[in-house]
Amino acid sequence: MAGSIPPASSALPFPRPRRPLGPAPKDAARHWYERVLGWATEPGAPLRLVAGVRFDVLDVPAEAGAVALRHLAPASPVALGGGRMRLLVAAGSAEELPGLLDWLEWGPLALDLRALGPGDLLEAPPPVRAVGAAVPRPGSGPVAGTVQGAAVWLRPPEPGCDVEAVLPALPSFEGVTGAPDLVRLVDTVAAQCHRVRLRRMSAEPPVRGRDQPLAFS
Repeated sequence: MAGSIPPASSALPFPRPRRPLGPAPKDAARHWYERVLGWATEPGAPLRLVAGVRFDVLDVPAEAGAVALRHLAPASPVALGGGRMRLLVAAGSAEELPGLLDWLEWGPLALDLRALGPGDLLEAPPPVRAVGAAVPRPGSGPVAGTVQGAAVWLRPPEPGCDVEAVLPALPSFEGVTGAPDLVRLVDTVAAQCHRVRLRRMSAEPPVRGRDQPLAFS
């Protein structure tokens, strides 16, 4: 109908995050991660996942991560929160990242890209249900059932799924593994992080230095 307003979801650069299960005891969420998924968690509160065991994490600006989603398998988990996107990748990827960035010639640049590996922790998004929820753009408003900036699952882990088989990994010398290519993912994410950095720099007002000559009419 003429003049109708398109649904808000059409403006999102990535699929809607999943709706959290709602208020639940802390031990219920921990049980879901540890018993249903088989993922390690850190004792205490808030609930956090242990990186470097079943997976590592690429932590990037949400805008950069959205472009990289096409390089992930549909079942590859992705979390979103606080304007950041956390892409789960194969365990060991964090150790490989510096050398991989150098090989791709991104090493000398300051990129807003970090990897979480052994010894690092990831904020655990609440368990999810299958029905999607309308969610604003990152940084604008909280997802229903969460607080502002809290992590949510954009692509939640699937119970019964062998997560290692779908996470981006380095190519195997023993043959094709079927896992998404970590090299292509990192190259895409690095390029987008660089574009985001340049865009932010161009938006900043110029700083007048002491040595800058003054213009006189």
